[in-house]
Amino acid sequence: MAEAEAPEAASLELDSRARARVLADPFRAYNLKLRIDGVNEGHFTQCSGLEVEALVPHSRARGPEGGVARELTLRHGVSQSAALWSWFLASMNGVPRRREVSVLLLDADEATERLRWTLTQAWPKKWRAAPLDALGKRIAIDSLTLVFESLTRG
Repeated sequence: MAEAEAPEAASLELDSRARARVLADPFRAYNLKLRIDGVNEGHFTQCSGLEVEALVPHSRARGPEGGVARELTLRHGVSQSAALWSWFLASMNGVPRRREVSVLLLDADEATERLRWTLTQAWPKKWRAAPLDALGKRIAIDSLTLVFESLTRG
């Protein structure tokens, strides 16, 4: 009888350790990191709009500073940064603060940077909150749309 219980007990112990690892790193599944002016400000699971298109000069949509305006949307994110919300509020109040923003793609170890995209003259255009969780201490972001003038990969 003791032999039958031993594998079950070992299984429960492994399960508890796995849960402890998950609880220790709240950003474990968020392999896209948002870095603004060199500071990590959020973590996301999806990103769209990392594209550049060559357009005929007379058909370009110009941004406020005369550059070509592009948009990038990050989805399903979390952040503990009050600075990210303040940055968005400035845009909402009609005074967008342009920043250099990097989107980092992390490896499966959630620490090693695999790719980096850098957006210049970026500012937040739209913020959509995720459903609120009264027990959570992070800001949950369903989507964050940024406007930017140029994109580099490296």
